[in-house]
Amino acid sequence: MDSPAPSALPPIVLAFAATDPSGGAGLQADVMTLASMGCHPLSVVTAVTIQDTMGVEEVMALDAEWVADQARCVLEDMPVAAFKIGLLGSTENISAIAEVVSDYPEIPLVLDPVLASGRGDELVTEEMITAVRELLIPQTTILTPNSIEARRLVQEEGEEDLDLAECARRLLAMGCEYVLITGTHENTTQVVNTLYGQDGVVRSDSWERLPGSYHGSGCTLASAIAATIANGLSISDAVKDAQEYTWQTLKSAFRPGMGQHIPDRLFWAREDEPTTDATD
Repeated sequence: MDSPAPSALPPIVLAFAATDPSGGAGLQADVMTLASMGCHPLSVVTAVTIQDTMGVEEVMALDAEWVADQARCVLEDMPVAAFKIGLLGSTENISAIAEVVSDYPEIPLVLDPVLASGRGDELVTEEMITAVRELLIPQTTILTPNSIEARRLVQEEGEEDLDLAECARRLLAMGCEYVLITGTHENTTQVVNTLYGQDGVVRSDSWERLPGSYHGSGCTLASAIAATIANGLSISDAVKDAQEYTWQTLKSAFRPGMGQHIPDRLFWAREDEPTTDATD
């Protein structure tokens, strides 16, 4: 059988992340989101976790050479349209991934700075945060922190809570092109997500605040942005469409365990079919 012509290929996105056996977050969330949005996902495992819908118990980082070799192997085989980076596992992995992506500066990079689990389990060290600031953020097309992550990435010891516009300014000064700060953790009636560029606010979107808490919402949003960029949208339009997709996954979320809800990344496949009139 002949191979399909290159024009028939779906956009290919390479995700670096840790596994999540619950299927709620991490690499599993990335793969489901990317596939749901019409992309072919490539997956590089950075760490293996023990977790469920309530929280993360343990993280075992893979050897950095294995992480780099996974990525280089597929990058030499297939054309990648976007990178998406999530949980990194170790300082050595951050260095290895930074070196890999530096060889592909033309490929857009979406960085979700995963610093803690939904219930607050610590997933990084200060050394890792420094490495992210120095090695990955300068190569990032769009950074997608929530408000807690944004403040932690830029706040100096002893500083009061910064407003989010100042956080964005400092993050942009580190070298990324855009920052999308999500407002889930802010005390606002609606969730306000704001995209900042070098010239200030690019767009600000408000979303109905849904009840409950969600396992993997940040992974879903960042992967959706990678997918929309890979599909050829501008950054502003990519962020808009990715937010709409993510909100729909949260609206349709389900609670399979004793902890957080899981976004339904295939909500569109489970929408009620219109009923057919028997007289037709």
